[in-house]
Amino acid sequence: MNFGVLVFNQVEELDFVGPWEMLTLWRQHAGGPDNCIVVAESLDPVICAKGLSINPHASFASCPPLDYLLVPGGQGTRREVDNPALVGFVASQAKHCQAVLSVCTGSFVLHAAGLLAGRKATTHWGSLERLRALGDVTVVEQRYVQDGNVWSSAGVSAGTDLLLAFIASVAGEAAAGKVQFAAEYYPAAVNYGGFEDHAQAPAYIRRSAKASTAE
Repeated sequence: MNFGVLVFNQVEELDFVGPWEMLTLWRQHAGGPDNCIVVAESLDPVICAKGLSINPHASFASCPPLDYLLVPGGQGTRREVDNPALVGFVASQAKHCQAVLSVCTGSFVLHAAGLLAGRKATTHWGSLERLRALGDVTVVEQRYVQDGNVWSSAGVSAGTDLLLAFIASVAGEAAAGKVQFAAEYYPAAVNYGGFEDHAQAPAYIRRSAKASTAE
């Protein structure tokens, strides 16, 4: 089983590093993918949004057929949606993938590759209206969304939750539990600074804050 994680210049670090941690712990502790592959257009180092430099395992030309593909977001997506090599790679791999996943504004890359038309999806709170403006996507303000074999998540840290939910879906809750425990990923239910009242706060944050208050 091959699980690919796409990267590109100005990709948001946590968009792919959080899922990468869950993915590789899945392989280590619960029979996850045989091959976890960071793939980019070329083998040149990729400079991420916050300055992290990473070395891809494979280029578009050398990447094997993938069973799963994750597309992160970041400022670089605004350029990459017009990159025919990257969009073509996603569209081509998606034809034989069992599932394609996006984090944050990676959803716009999926749309450019023809994978979101007529589907439910989400993205970073700052880009929800941009996603709605595309006109053919039902935007859902949730931490993550599944529509058939296409998964999408909200921004940055939400990709970690996406991967755990995905693992639970394809490998069972016991496998996801092993990964969660190995990562010690049990986020504290604390909202700092009152941003649940921000005008652009997505619905899932407002709901979460109300539930915490009710308790």
